[in-house]
Amino acid sequence: MTDNTAEMRRQRPDNEGPHPWRRYVAIGDSFTEGVGDPDADSPNGLRGWADRLAEELGSSVEDFAYANLAVRGKLIRQIMDEQIEAALELQPDLITFCAGGNDVIRPGTDPDHIAELFDESVARLSSAGATVVVFTGIDVNFTPVFRPFRGKVAIYNENIRAVAEKYDCIVADQWALKEIQDPRFFDVDRLHMNALGHHEVTRMVLRALNVPNDLRPMEPGALAPRTWRAARVEDLSWARAHLVPWVLRRLRHESSGDHIAAKRPEPGPVHHPAPPTED
Repeated sequence: MTDNTAEMRRQRPDNEGPHPWRRYVAIGDSFTEGVGDPDADSPNGLRGWADRLAEELGSSVEDFAYANLAVRGKLIRQIMDEQIEAALELQPDLITFCAGGNDVIRPGTDPDHIAELFDESVARLSSAGATVVVFTGIDVNFTPVFRPFRGKVAIYNENIRAVAEKYDCIVADQWALKEIQDPRFFDVDRLHMNALGHHEVTRMVLRALNVPNDLRPMEPGALAPRTWRAARVEDLSWARAHLVPWVLRRLRHESSGDHIAAKRPEPGPVHHPAPPTED
């Protein structure tokens, strides 16, 4: 690791000019794969915050390449075993690593033990000298379904921040991203962010990397009022379509990503989507 790379990792990058990264690799689970942000023209039919981030990073420098090894449903041990070495073999100078969320929301898991695996993962990722970006978990207080896990998420986040300090990582702080703590930023499954949520995460990561950009905040209007009956019908529909299948997969020790491959296994250029044409 060169002195310049070490200094870049220790400090929030000063990117008044072009940013320093040329090869970006994203690893993780469904959040990083882009579930909830469908795009027929993207690999796996998904775009997501990592693709959006790569589009912005690639727009200002030449020879920028991006790979995404994330697969939905993966636990942190699976990400360690299946993605970390593959990522390092691609010789990235920028890595985003978000893992442990699927572990934390499983009943009976220990956030301190999950953090030990996170520490081991970041030690391996940072050993090659790349800038490593890690993510805290979102504050789930706004959603009754996941509110019981709020304490575990908070403990896990403090461990993540300690690991980031230990290995000079950049922290993308979802817990502090208050604007996405709103059902309007989530897909119909109430677990994954929609396009609006992924957009806001992209803006947050660019701020953490101190990369200037022209992305504008998306401010939706007020929620339309719902009657109690309409809300209960919606809850029952959601439970049948999303909650029950999730519980059954847990009981069967299955994962939503068991038959899914990484959407961008090799680094390559990434481009902004073409703007819509006017008639």
